[in-house]
Amino acid sequence: MTTQAAVPRHVLPVLVLAQFAGTSLWFAVNAVMPDLQRELGWPTAALGTLTSALQLGFILGTLVFALLAVADRFAPRLVFLVCALAGAACTVMAWAMVRHYEALMVWRFATGFFLAGIYPVGMKIAAQWYSRGLGAALGLLIGALVIGSASAHALRAIGDQLPWPTLMLGVAALAAAGGVLLYLTLGDAPGAVARVTTLQWRALASVWTDRKVRSSVLGYFGHMWELYTMWVLVPLILATRLEGPALSWAAFWVLGAGAIGCAAGGWIALRSGSARVAGTQLGISGLCCLAAPWLMHAPDVAFYAWLVVWGITVAGDSPQFSTLTARNAPPQAVGSVLTLTNSIGFGISIVSILLFVSLVDRVALGALIPWLAIGPALGLWALRPLVRTERQKG
Repeated sequence: MTTQAAVPRHVLPVLVLAQFAGTSLWFAVNAVMPDLQRELGWPTAALGTLTSALQLGFILGTLVFALLAVADRFAPRLVFLVCALAGAACTVMAWAMVRHYEALMVWRFATGFFLAGIYPVGMKIAAQWYSRGLGAALGLLIGALVIGSASAHALRAIGDQLPWPTLMLGVAALAAAGGVLLYLTLGDAPGAVARVTTLQWRALASVWTDRKVRSSVLGYFGHMWELYTMWVLVPLILATRLEGPALSWAAFWVLGAGAIGCAAGGWIALRSGSARVAGTQLGISGLCCLAAPWLMHAPDVAFYAWLVVWGITVAGDSPQFSTLTARNAPPQAVGSVLTLTNSIGFGISIVSILLFVSLVDRVALGALIPWLAIGPALGLWALRPLVRTERQKG
């Protein structure tokens, strides 16, 4: 791989913009769910089911991509382009059939499948270009993913007076443009590891057999128990005080605040180490979960400050987990190891989302949210060896 000093200046901005555009597909339906519920009488549980359909598609996609070593056998920027265009097409079809719940679930599942060629492949491309400062680069890259995911709420707020299905077309166009931008403006990284021609079963096994990889992967799994369920619950939490465009804007700012944690965490990791940054943010987000019984009913200043801090830290550790895994994985299979890790992590997120959304109508949010802290607690336990190593290095 190249050193950071040799990377052209346009590489990181292009990666960030393309990742932002591609991942805007993630919550395109979630942003219009309040309208769907009002017009079509869908229950609250429909939000969890549709989100889980996309997550399930992503899991299958990442599993297929990992087992077939797609990101390591083919040019990553071509994989990114094809998947961005396909994901955009699926979102257009979801728009066309949005009133048919079963069809909408199918198209959201397909969107998730193609997102497997956007999120982890974007990280693979970043790892090819950056041999030093990968934590900072991934901080910006995953920060773009966070804003891209939150952008659907901003579109909903901006377009409150527009026919709501039209907003989904804007997201689809944005994703397609991101894929084209990355493909046309980035070549292959100089000195990148040659693409493999065979499946990398032994390399994939490093997720469990390599102590360093196992530590970061298990920490990531704890993070995933909390992250996407928190994102699904945020509009419901805000709905206890807000409605309409104000709710959409608040959801955008709370979820989008994760980009601050990603970018700032990447900058701090250059000095303190990725494991310590990941552990600190994971611990703070876990404390935010535990504080819910008190802060759900707190004055507005404390309530919104709690959500913003939670939004910053719940996503801010993600780039550092990916950095640790990419740094320690076998070089010839970084893309496949990252993709497999995503697959398992999102499987965990589905279980968490379905469990918590199914309980929303029966358990008060203040009593339910603290159980999300199970993930951060287990993640911190798994991360201990890497944190200890960084401390020993000073």
